[in-house]
Amino acid sequence: MSGVRVWVDGRLVGEGDPVIGALDHGVTVGDGAFETAKIDHGRIFAGRRHLARLDRTMAGLGLTAPDHDRIAEGVEAVLAAGEEIEFGRLRYTVTGGAGPLGSDRDDSPLTYIVTAAAFPRPPESASVHIVEWTRNERSAVAGLKTTSYAENVVALAAAKERGAIEAIFGNNRGELCEATGSNVFLVRDGAILTPPLESGCLAGITRELVIEWSREAGLEVREETVPLEALREADEVFITSSTKDVLPIHAVDDVEFGAPGPVTKAAAAAFARFAAERLDP
Repeated sequence: MSGVRVWVDGRLVGEGDPVIGALDHGVTVGDGAFETAKIDHGRIFAGRRHLARLDRTMAGLGLTAPDHDRIAEGVEAVLAAGEEIEFGRLRYTVTGGAGPLGSDRDDSPLTYIVTAAAFPRPPESASVHIVEWTRNERSAVAGLKTTSYAENVVALAAAKERGAIEAIFGNNRGELCEATGSNVFLVRDGAILTPPLESGCLAGITRELVIEWSREAGLEVREETVPLEALREADEVFITSSTKDVLPIHAVDDVEFGAPGPVTKAAAAAFARFAAERLDP
């Protein structure tokens, strides 16, 4: 990927420079946490919530609490490294640092990586594909945003082979859970439903804000367990993420929807209005 600005442990580097040690635990076993935030006209959206979630993931992994000032140094560096990014992704990653060739850890300093790049705005609507694999709601890392993303890579590739933008997972109980990098919402009888965190889904920042702001706008929103197949039977479907905001879904595999539906439109409008007013809610 070209045009990515990269900062590692205190200095800006080229995107292809060899700056991560071969024995970094983030490389050898995926021992680390990350956050992806939206850049909108050069500014980071919901920065405090992203840092709070990073703290939760690091604690869940048993890693030392991350240094927010260190991350802020990297964020400032990548944002100032070129022209203003009109719309894009900011990603920061914190790994366990150097470690052995296995799952044990050494007492090593954490590794800090911050990147930023322009990114296309989301389409007006998209399709999703329900994959055969499941999320383990009882996993030791359920609900944590770790760097161990191989499962998502495989699932997303399968979805894109079918022309879909996202892959949808159920959990081991057959309940609707989440997508590879998005949360899932459905509309039924005028109410917005989304899986609860106990399903094993990630506590998405956009998910959290959509729930809060939709309720503030007078919409009914419930965190409710539903079977995976309920997605095909919904009145409307949308997904949310930091760079997708509220994205209407016009097809779940071979089941088509009118997108955006009226409730999705209302949720998207509420999110857009409050996001414009509240940069760091």
